Amino acid sequence: MTEFVVDPVIAGLTQTITDWPLSRLFVFNDSRYHWGLLVPRRAGVVEMCDLSPEDQVQMMKEIVQLSNIIRTLPGVEKLNVGNLGNMVLQLHVHVIGRFKGDPAWPGPVWGHSKPVPWEGTAPLMAAVSKS
Repeated sequence: MTEFVVDPVIAGLTQTITDWPLSRLFVFNDSRYHWGLLVPRRAGVVEMCDLSPEDQVQMMKEIVQLSNIIRTLPGVEKLNVGNLGNMVLQLHVHVIGRFKGDPAWPGPVWGHSKPVPWEGTAPLMAAVSKS
């Protein structure tokens, strides 16, 4: 059986927050956004339909849980939830808190500009530890 390993691109752009029942939760290292990433801890999973029916349900629960946390963070007016996977094949779901006037508004944050790393702890990390 193949072991779960996080894609090196994801590992290089994020910090691990914690493991939830299905997914490893990461924060994207860009202080301009409250940006979480969920990666199901299943080897070889590329698409949502690759997950078992039970894991699909759990994945949706974790997306909603992360969405509910991010929407409480300062400045968040809109949530963007996405699963593109064109650059990184490993299944991963972005949940991003957006606001009018953020650096990429109203376009997508992916590839918009060079990330601005967090100085200290990202608010998402603290919010998850309280939940």
